Amino acid sequence: MADLFNKIKTDETIRRAKEATEVGMYPYFRALSDSEGVTATFEGKEVVMLGSNNYLGLTTDPRVRRAAIAAIERFGTSVTGSRFLNGTLELHMELERRLAKFVGKEAAVVFSTGYQTNVGTISSVVGKDDFVIIDKDDHASIVDGCTMSQGEMKRFRHNDVSSLDNVLSKLPEAAGKLVIVDGVYSMAGDIAPLPEIVEICKKYGARIMVDDAHGIGVTGGGRGTSAHFNLIDEVDLVMGTFSKSFASIGGFIAGDADICYYIQHKARSLIFSAALPAPQAAAVLAALDIIETEPQHVENLWDNAEYMRKGFNELGYNTGNSNTPIIPVILGADFTVALAWNALIEEGVYTNPVVPPGTPPNAGLLRTSYTATHRKEHLDRALEAFKIVGERLDLIPTKSAATPAG
Repeated sequence: MADLFNKIKTDETIRRAKEATEVGMYPYFRALSDSEGVTATFEGKEVVMLGSNNYLGLTTDPRVRRAAIAAIERFGTSVTGSRFLNGTLELHMELERRLAKFVGKEAAVVFSTGYQTNVGTISSVVGKDDFVIIDKDDHASIVDGCTMSQGEMKRFRHNDVSSLDNVLSKLPEAAGKLVIVDGVYSMAGDIAPLPEIVEICKKYGARIMVDDAHGIGVTGGGRGTSAHFNLIDEVDLVMGTFSKSFASIGGFIAGDADICYYIQHKARSLIFSAALPAPQAAAVLAALDIIETEPQHVENLWDNAEYMRKGFNELGYNTGNSNTPIIPVILGADFTVALAWNALIEEGVYTNPVVPPGTPPNAGLLRTSYTATHRKEHLDRALEAFKIVGERLDLIPTKSAATPAG
């Protein structure tokens, strides 16, 4: 008889992971012992943190911490139930009202994680005989939501509006259609061309959902990609997460009140999961207060990102099409990425190594991202480390190689 677990013994990915672990080159599931935000302690060494999504640096803001502590003292550490039954607090309702207003929508629904938000929203809205059309670089949670829905998933080339037009043109006119894009793409750091996407969706009667997990708090003065393009009223659904700019965990979907009411009563990932604990909700509200009243945090974030983008380009690194505070350093082969990641750790800089299937073949990269609280000394230290490692591993031209002989 076949054993379900036999495949585990022969899985190639697991074999390679174990081999890399044995020689100290496996970069995943490695623990941080401390994290201050812009720096962290990794295996006893202080490193500049370029691997976080803490875009506005609010995870360590005293006001956010105090709000979470006060919520624990009042509500405890868990609601011990789902939103559908005993798990909805007035705190959740206030958060939904505030978030809806923040992104310019009538209503919002708060979920316990960003993953659950996408899975629950898509699987409840997209039904039998409907089509859901997604960018090939959309987040895995979007793909999973499409798979769990009863509709048919179609894909178009990344940020290619002609490809989207081609896909939509072949679908039945009478069918329901939902186009889903990331506002900011989490690996490449580029922004979706929403104005062109909106026009094409109007042409074919398709609805639009924007996953703005990496856009909220970053683009549009912090209000997201729809605000960045002045298209708030043209986008039907806006999804956001709390685990990045909002210094907590969880997610939300915002849109017309009747659509949100429908999702609230149909999304299985909401109905059958414990609700967001009060301290996490309170942290989001505190972070939202700061984002709304202190625009300098978003401004500092962008200043830091542009400083690093310029620095990488001057060193000779390929940063692709990034135009946000997510800046990939594209290196190519998997082994090169692993070597560079390890060498940067030794030089005191923490990055995120990303290889296929997270990237196209031979397009492995080090994902770097920035926060409003990085100081120039942190950024200069990181650039110096990239210079040292780049020259040592022949990733960038050395000064002698770059200068023609006299």
